[in-house]
Amino acid sequence: MSKEDVIETEGKVIEVLPKTEFRVQLGNGLIIKAYLGGKLRINNIRILEGDKVRIEMSPYDLTRGRIIYRNK
Repeated sequence: MSKEDVIETEGKVIEVLPKTEFRVQLGNGLIIKAYLGGKLRINNIRILEGDKVRIEMSPYDLTRGRIIYRNK
């Protein structure tokens, strides 16, 4: 899968799960499970309930995503 194949969208964290996973509600109302991307994990960026985040999703599995940015 190349960089052009990913779907990028924004959402809001509604629940914090173990092992750096989160339940995120997207703008269209869909709720997915998301995990932290590489740079967020390496730089130890904290994500809390209520944070707005940017997510990358694969077109093959629209129920999981990767958090790539936490909005200020």
